[in-house]
Amino acid sequence: MKVLVDEMYDGIDAKLKEFGYEAFSVKKLIAEGKKLSSDYSVIKYAAENNMIVVTEDVEIGKACKENEIPCVLLDNETIFKIILEELSKYKER
Repeated sequence: MKVLVDEMYDGIDAKLKEFGYEAFSVKKLIAEGKKLSSDYSVIKYAAENNMIVVTEDVEIGKACKENEIPCVLLDNETIFKIILEELSKYKER
């Protein structure tokens, strides 16, 4: 499974690799000379390379959904659910 990690999560690619994922960072790909400066180019690259996109960019998330590109969107709603889940661990004390 190939994963494309958006710029704001640079470094997560290395952690995903530790768990067996074939992960790539947009930021590192740009440093290697890939032209991925626009949302369109990021989703196009993901589609062409059969990748799942990890992002918090809502526009990229919408574009992925519209174009049937797999995407993990870490928007405020998702992050809030994680926060609630973590906080619930302290209720039981």
